[in-house]
Parts: sequence; structure tokens; C-alpha cells
Amino acid sequence: MRALLVSGAMIVACEDARDARASRAVDSGKGVRSVAGRSALASSDSVPAFTVPPQCARGSVPAPKKPAPTRLAVKPKSRADSVQRAHSDSMHMIGASGDSAHVVGAWRDSAAGGDSARATRADTSAVAAAGTTAPRSPKAARADSIARVRAKVRADSLATIALQTDSAATRRLPGSLLPGCRIVAYYGNPMSKRMGILGEIKPDSMLARLAKQAAAYAAVDSGRPVLPALELIATVAQAGPGKSGLYRARMPDTLIARVMGWAEAHHYLVILDIQTGRSTMAAELVPLMKYLARPYVHLALDPEFSIGTKKIPGKVIGRIDAADVNAVSSVLANLVDSLKLPPKMLIVHRFTTPMLSNHHKIKLDPRVQIVIDMDGFGAPHLKYGSYKAYVHDRPVQFAGFKIFYKNDKPMLTPQQVVEMDPVPLFVMYQ
Repeated sequence: MRALLVSGAMIVACEDARDARASRAVDSGKGVRSVAGRSALASSDSVPAFTVPPQCARGSVPAPKKPAPTRLAVKPKSRADSVQRAHSDSMHMIGASGDSAHVVGAWRDSAAGGDSARATRADTSAVAAAGTTAPRSPKAARADSIARVRAKVRADSLATIALQTDSAATRRLPGSLLPGCRIVAYYGNPMSKRMGILGEIKPDSMLARLAKQAAAYAAVDSGRPVLPALELIATVAQAGPGKSGLYRARMPDTLIARVMGWAEAHHYLVILDIQTGRSTMAAELVPLMKYLARPYVHLALDPEFSIGTKKIPGKVIGRIDAADVNAVSSVLANLVDSLKLPPKMLIVHRFTTPMLSNHHKIKLDPRVQIVIDMDGFGAPHLKYGSYKAYVHDRPVQFAGFKIFYKNDKPMLTPQQVVEMDPVPLFVMYQ
């Protein structure tokens, strides 16, 4: 992979000053007095006419309407192409616009190679073989056998989750977003035009485009309400240490408040995304608790940038464990209880196998709805393969799928997305 280019201006100069101001505000009571005691921000957290449709909690998990089409097959040439693309795209640096010095290392692997490609080819071969009475070759028989084994592994995984967390898997609390609704989100940061659509175009145009994108999903799945959302990268991984040495920059309250204002004006959800760098999730949750106290604010974790205490974002792909997810989920669950909030949504982005270890040990809780979001980009066959490997074959609770306006060529349509197995109930656009 290419070496990550590092410039001296990659950290926001005022990062540490902002962190210091935020700490002083918390210490003096200007930020969050206490979670149980509701912050000043939380006391005015109502959004006019913002309600979660009751159908969100009452609805059921959708089943695919038809089997995966044969076009999902990965041609043998695909793996070589994907490896070449991975080398050329890996650690591609995303810079901020001229008014900011944020730099984030961003890279995506294609999942068409290895087990994912073999699984996709196996499933496709099995489907093709099932529809004919002609004798099958040894290769086709082996593919069929592999497909059956993988199907059993997935069924066993689902059964294990249900047995371990029976009440959590079946009980839906009032105000739950899933499974009866679909969330369509825009991702990014207003300080960068290259981190996602949220900051790429002017706010009015972006919000109008999000409304149109959400309407497209309502049109192809008319029985499921669609809730638009803004996913703001609130803690941004950095390619340099900064004075804190943590390789991350916390966004100022003024920026977060600006995005909150956009959401409130349109009755949209807000998702705060954490890229920890060398910091920890526990530490980065602290300044966000006052926002999570609002009923329409949810949380996302980006394991890609969780790189421990010795590595550098952009030079390695980070990872987290089920224990990390469980710890964050516990904090959110306690917040829901203490402030009598509707259940929180916790999104975990994923585009490699190691990014999330021990997925089967993630504990489900009716107060926290967990979404595993397939975060890879590329051509449709690469995305289908990634989705199968990281969501279908490793189920946790709810399925998510990310689409890149610029990197997915051709880009999947809403109709194609809702035909996937499992059906994504969270769809993000970057």
C-alpha cells in the first residue's frame, strides 16, 4: 500500500484549546451537570413535531422478496482487479477544504477476494445447480456443499443470538427506530468537502437532496416509513498526533450545534460518529453525552480508526472487539434509563473481517439497537461480496449498507438495495 503523505498542517491548530475549553465547561457545570440530572442542552431538546412512527417498533424484520440474482457472481478476474484496486486506493488521504486543516486517512478494501469471493461464487453456483436436473460436475457439487455449510453457519449464528438474548431479540420498546422503519443517512463533516456528502455541498442543497434520496426508498418500499438522518463525524482521526498525541480532533460545540440545527429544522435524526485515533471510545463519549441526551441523537463507531496506542491512522486499519461494542452499548442503555429516552441506535461500520472480532459475543439490549453497516466501496459485485461476508454471514441484529456517490460505479439503486439479504434497514450515503 502507498505510504501516507503527511503534511505539517494536518491537525486543526485549535484542537487542544477547544478540548481545554470543553473540559473547563464540564468542570464548571456549563456542559453536562450530570447524566441523571439532564444537561442544559437536554432540557431544551424537544424538536417540534418530531416523533418516531409507532410502526417502527411494531414492524417486523423484512424478508428478501426474491433470491439473489445470478448477476451477483464474481468472475475469476474480479479478485485480481480488486487486489490492484486495493493497492491503488488504500490509505487514500482525504483532505479538508481550504477553511480547515483536517486530514483523515481513508481506505477501503474490496471484499471480492478470499473467502468472500469464494462464498459468492459458491452461492451462485448452488442457485444455478438447484434449477437443473443435469448431472453436476465435481466443482459444482463442491460449491453446493460449501454453500450449504455457510447457510448452516449463518443459521446457527442467528439461533445463538436469539438464545442468548431472547427478550432483547424479541422485545421492542416504544420509540424504537427498528425494524419497522428505515433510516437513510448522509455522512460527513461540514469542515471538509471530501469526507462525505454532508459537507460537500451547501446545507440547503444537501438537505433537499437527502429528502429526495429518502423518498426514493419510501417509493420502492412503501410499507416502511423512512427517517432521514445526518451522520456527523464528531471525533475525526488525524494523520498527526497534535499536542494531545492522540491522533484525533474533537469537533467544537459550535459545529455540532450547527448540524443539530439543520436536523431540528427538518425533523431529522442525528448520528454522531467517533473515530478514536489513539484515544478510547470511553474518553470520546464524554463530550458527546450532552448531545446523546437528546432523544433524536444516536451514535456510530468507526473501527477503521481505532488503532490502539502505538499505531497511526492511515497506516493501518483499526479494529474493535465485541467487548468494546458492549461497553458503549451499556453506557447508552444507562443513559436511556436515566433520562427516560427512547432506545438509542448504535451503528458499527465494517469493511474487513478483523475490524470487528467476536461478533457473536455482542450483547443485545432492547434499549440499544445495533446496526452493522457494510462500509466498503466499489463495483456492485464487490459490494455484494462485502455485504455477504460482513453482514449476511456474521449477523448481529440489524443490517446496514453504505453507498458512495463517487466511488461506487455503477451505484446501486434503492430497488437493488432493498432486494439484498438481509434487507438493509440503515442506508448511508457518503
